[in-house]
Amino acid sequence: RSIHPASRSRLVCTARGGGSGVLDNPTTLPGNTPKKQAKGKRPPTYKVMLHNDAHNRREYVVRTLLKVVKGITADDAATAMQVAHETGVALVTQCPQEEAEHYCQGLRINGLTSSIEPGC
Repeated sequence: RSIHPASRSRLVCTARGGGSGVLDNPTTLPGNTPKKQAKGKRPPTYKVMLHNDAHNRREYVVRTLLKVVKGITADDAATAMQVAHETGVALVTQCPQEEAEHYCQGLRINGLTSSIEPGC
């Protein structure tokens, strides 16, 4: 017999003769126990802030945001650059502290002014 997952809530088993059936309570072999999702609080989030400067061209700021910040779109990068240019500071992303520190450092290494602050 071979057992194939059909969905999260049931398993379908196929016998050699071609028949099939549904297992309501399948047994689990030792070492193959399903992992339970960790129940707990999410880590606190931090805001990655981009500050305006008079040294970098707008196109460079957008390219750098796209290079450093995982998952940011070109539109979001352009919006963050424009908001920072007009108001002096813009929110780039909000993420766990370790990731925020990584992004901030990456932006700084590339010549941009960036900071992090606790999120809400």
